[in-house]
Amino acid sequence: MKKKDDLRAMVDSGKLIKIVGAHNGLTAKLVEEAGFDGVWASGFEISTSHAVPDANILTMTDFLHASEDMVNAITIPLIADCDTGFGNSNNVIQMVRKFEAAGVSAVCIEDKEFPKVNSFICGRQDLASVAEFVGKIMAAKNAQISEKFMVFARVEALIAGWGQTEALKRAEAYLEAGADGIFIHSKLNSSDEIINFCKAWKKRGPLLISPTTYCLEEKELSELGVNIVIYANQAIRAAVKHVREVLEYLREHGTFGIESKISSMEEVFYLQGMHIMKNNEKKYLKSGIGTIKAIIPAAGEKMDESIKLLLEDRPVGMLDINGKSLLQRNIETLNIVGVQDINVIVGYKGDEVKLEGAKVIANSEFKEKGLMHSIIRGADPIADRNIILYSDIIVDKHILQKLIHKDGDIVLVVDRTYKKTHIRDKELELVEVESPPPDNLRVIDTNRKNIVSKIGRNLPEDKAHFEYIGLALLSRKGMEAIIREYEKASFSGPVSFVDFIQHLLEQKYEIFIYEVSEGWMEIHNFNDYKQACLLFS
Repeated sequence: MKKKDDLRAMVDSGKLIKIVGAHNGLTAKLVEEAGFDGVWASGFEISTSHAVPDANILTMTDFLHASEDMVNAITIPLIADCDTGFGNSNNVIQMVRKFEAAGVSAVCIEDKEFPKVNSFICGRQDLASVAEFVGKIMAAKNAQISEKFMVFARVEALIAGWGQTEALKRAEAYLEAGADGIFIHSKLNSSDEIINFCKAWKKRGPLLISPTTYCLEEKELSELGVNIVIYANQAIRAAVKHVREVLEYLREHGTFGIESKISSMEEVFYLQGMHIMKNNEKKYLKSGIGTIKAIIPAAGEKMDESIKLLLEDRPVGMLDINGKSLLQRNIETLNIVGVQDINVIVGYKGDEVKLEGAKVIANSEFKEKGLMHSIIRGADPIADRNIILYSDIIVDKHILQKLIHKDGDIVLVVDRTYKKTHIRDKELELVEVESPPPDNLRVIDTNRKNIVSKIGRNLPEDKAHFEYIGLALLSRKGMEAIIREYEKASFSGPVSFVDFIQHLLEQKYEIFIYEVSEGWMEIHNFNDYKQACLLFS
């Protein structure tokens, strides 16, 4: 009822109500976004969107479906342009029932014979008799359920060239029959005809106009007693003009330079309500393993000399890998495995981090407090399962799919092929476990639990068994423990993730591993970057 109530209250307030024509949910939403008071479900726009004349070619059902789409897309009132009522009084009764049930705030019918033709077309503009149209008005008002629903009568006498006297006679009869307002229409380039009608009408009832061929200042409209001004067709005419321009540009130039001439994908996603869908997924889409969150700490500025030049204006996560940044590729992989709640924590060149599908959180203290502080900042709220993913690695979806089903409150993903593949000038985050793996490189995932005994960059390679790859899974209990122990420890300087894991080991926490031998790579130096670009080419 709210939208119906709003329109009735607006009319009763006496202020000038500004309405704009639309033909589908998207254009209606754009009208609301622009700050107008309501939407006109324009018969002309809806017909044009189907590439047919505005001459009762489409059915009532076509107009109803278009109006329903618009109502569902907006929170402001919608007035439906219902031509002549789609037939006689019986059709009008059905029309009112259907449109009111759809949530439309008002309908407007015009006093032409069925089938009508658009008012701006020269030639046939045949008017119905006053008696016939009065019958339609009374049928419409008797059919409505809510007293808040409104029925407007459109007078076409000026369009048909029948003059002011006929227009005033008809308007008075329609108001007497119960119409909630009179829509007076003119196709002259001058506003004189409309001004003369308004002055003669003397505010006997609510008045609507649609300045298409003529112009009037909104201040003057209020003084003339106009209650609703409808900009009925400017939106679709603008769309036709600008779509043609963009298509001509595409034909000549392809996509080079096109982005500055069109809306961004982010804008379109917002209009679609993608942000609402994402929030609903977080609330309601539950799996057998509960809610899942990903935290990607991407604040650091440490870099290898070979890619220093590439990272002067961006963090490593924003390196372009064949058209998509490293971070964006990981976000999309997380989405594929069902992880929609993703926090990316930025610091170094944080303003350059532009992402779709993730929340970006700034960490101005990344230098002073280190990677662990970024993880803590991204942990709120805590999910049932929390993935921590370094911003300088790329992971395969199969690793993530298996990881999110692993048992254990803290699980680290590790790889032992580093002994054959790692670069000697790189500091490794090495892992020693309680049950050393057999001496071969083939891995079978048996889900056997193996506990970490030590972790860090200072472990001797001959004593270590694995390299930590920069990917971990924490249960709700595990994340709560990490936050609690981090706050309790009150570290004075920067703390890395692996140093903190070692701290947890010293506090007698159990840390488990998930061993992999492929399906991931790190972007540490320029050769890594070249290899990644080749893999995704």
